[in-house]
Order: sequence, then structure tokens, then C-alpha cells
Amino acid sequence: MGVAEEFEDRDLSDSVFWGVNLERAYVRDANLAGARFFHTFWTDVSVDGVIDRLVVNGVDVTDFVNEHDRWFPLRTQLEPMTDEQLRAAWAAIQGEWVALVDRVKAMSPDTPLKSVNGEWSLRDTFRHLIFAMDKWFRWPILGERTFSPMGLPNTGSRDFGWPGVDLNADPSFDDVLAQSAVYADAFTRYIDEHSIADLPESVEVLENGTAPALMCFHVVLEEEFEHLRYALRDLDLCGAEISFTSEGLGALGGHCQLLELFACQNTGRWVDT
Repeated sequence: MGVAEEFEDRDLSDSVFWGVNLERAYVRDANLAGARFFHTFWTDVSVDGVIDRLVVNGVDVTDFVNEHDRWFPLRTQLEPMTDEQLRAAWAAIQGEWVALVDRVKAMSPDTPLKSVNGEWSLRDTFRHLIFAMDKWFRWPILGERTFSPMGLPNTGSRDFGWPGVDLNADPSFDDVLAQSAVYADAFTRYIDEHSIADLPESVEVLENGTAPALMCFHVVLEEEFEHLRYALRDLDLCGAEISFTSEGLGALGGHCQLLELFACQNTGRWVDT
């Protein structure tokens, strides 16, 4: 029986894995461009990410996968390099959120407060996105120097000392939605009235340090996109009447910590998770 190891923030480019057992391996935030797998066994394997020329047993399955991907091409548009691309990606994500909220309104009134399998409830998902907007947009780009009290940090960063954040806050879902709408409107106005070309080269992000200014917008898009997918997943489970736990702060928080850390350490291409 092998001993599980963790490889985090490592450059393993051009490494060779020969005769290794990778059963149940978990790969996240990894760049596999140009990787080659030969004489390997793929049984019960799940892949989620940006697919660009994926060849399986000599068959290029890229078009088939992308044509059947619920999130294509949006998942490939989270690193816009032009004003038009940024506005289009943001509008697409916001449209998905509007549809999700409309769906929730037709469900049980307590649905936004339910936690599925220990994950954040929908209310707390929105609270985290408020926090993410403070951290990655309002503080470094707008120069705001306080966070919304209802913002919810990822679990690994709760004790950082975020200015203005009330870790004991218990806002209603309606209040959270209202605050989220204010932040979304401000983000929309900014990208409509400003150009990527006018951004500074770098900015200071609380906890993470110096980061490319444009990357801050990429992180906002990535946060919104990933949590949208998690929220839809959990709503589907709600509809299937899966058992719920009380308000939980589970794996989603850990996901955000990894995602944000990766954002500031990788100044190249943002790898979809």
C-alpha cells in the first residue's frame, strides 16, 4: 500500500512517471498542456477543465466534449484580454446567476439556508462572493479600505483580520442578495466605463500581496463561475431531496483558498479548476 503524498505549488514540468500507481489521485489547478499518457489505464476517471485538442486513443475528442459541455465556451472565457471579452464574460455569468435566483424563488423558502453535504448554503455562497469582490476588486482596484460586514472569507483565511468583516454576521438571504446586487452593479459600471489598457501593471491584494491588476478581474470571474456551478450542483441535490446538514463551511472554503493562492502565484495562464 503506497503512502499518499501532496504536491502543491511545484513545477513538475517534463517529469516522467513510469510504473507509478495513481489510483484515486486528485489533481487540481494543474496545467497539463503537452502531457502525454501512454499505456495507461483509465477506469472511472473524471476530468473537469478547459479542453483544447484532447486526443484519446488516436481520436481527437475535443469537439465532441466541448459540444456537450454545459459550460462551453464560458469556461474558456474567464481570462479576457480585451474590454469586450471582459464585458461579455461578466454578462454571461450574471445571466446565469439571475436564472439561478429565479429558480430558487420557486423552491422552498428555506432553500437558500440549506447546506448540502457540509458545503456552503446558497446564502453563504453569495456572502463569499461579496467577500471576493471586496478582496479582488473594491480594495485593489477601487481603493476601498473596508469590507462588507456580511462578507464570508474562505475557511483558511477567517483569522486574517479583514477590515469590516463580521465573522458572526447572520444576514438574511434578501439582505445578502441586495448587497450582492450593489457590488455587481459597481463592477458592471467600472468595466463599462474603464479600459483594461488603463489598469496599472500591478496592485496590492490583502493577504496575497502584489498581483497583476488584470488578474484581479480574472479571479472575480473565476470565483463567480466556480461558485455558480457549485450552487447549481447543490440545488439539483435539493431537488432530489438529499439530506441536509446545518449551515456548513466545508470544502467550498478550501477550494477558494487554493484558487486564490494559485491566482497570485501564477502570473501565466489561469488554469480552470
